Amino acid sequence: MKLNVIKQDGSKGTAVMVDDSVFGIKPNESVVHQAIVAELANGRQGTRASKNRSAVRGGGRKPFKQKGRGVARAGTIRSPIWKGGGVVFGPEPHDYEIKMPKKMRRLARRSVLSNRASADELVIIDKIAISSPKTKEFTEVLSTLGLEGKKVTILVSSYSDNVFLAARNIPNIYVVEATSASTYDLLDCEVLLAEKAGLALLNEQLIVKK
Repeated sequence: MKLNVIKQDGSKGTAVMVDDSVFGIKPNESVVHQAIVAELANGRQGTRASKNRSAVRGGGRKPFKQKGRGVARAGTIRSPIWKGGGVVFGPEPHDYEIKMPKKMRRLARRSVLSNRASADELVIIDKIAISSPKTKEFTEVLSTLGLEGKKVTILVSSYSDNVFLAARNIPNIYVVEATSASTYDLLDCEVLLAEKAGLALLNEQLIVKK
């Protein structure tokens, strides 16, 4: 299928050909949901923890003799029932990883891209050229393209200091290399802005080979 391309100054550029298996399929919402859940879960550190009775400092000596005081026996001042004692069944560090087959992960991204293309939420630019890492210059580009004030994920073909530095202070603007974009990156925006070369790389990565 053919997708329209615009230049940085807003004029019409040369159209780009992409594969129907990437940008023209029926979106699989179930797989997209599974991919989003997996990506968010895999992003969790899982390092939260509390100290149990053996990890709390102190309590090595028996606080008082076993018998004769008329109170319950105690072996340590760090018992969970004492103030300053350990936590019972508290959170422990653990892994939240959810594994997902490679084919399903790719299907999820193809589904989101196809939905964006059909909903006119995919803008393809010939190339993003920023002469300096200034926010003002990048804002002018967005304004020219009619994307100012919108939540935009920008897919670039390769890392560029000027583009990444100029965009990082603009709210709701996220720049990522096209081949590294996750399903969440593609979905968590109002508009996808993709460089022509970056889109070609993404198309080649996700194409269904027969």
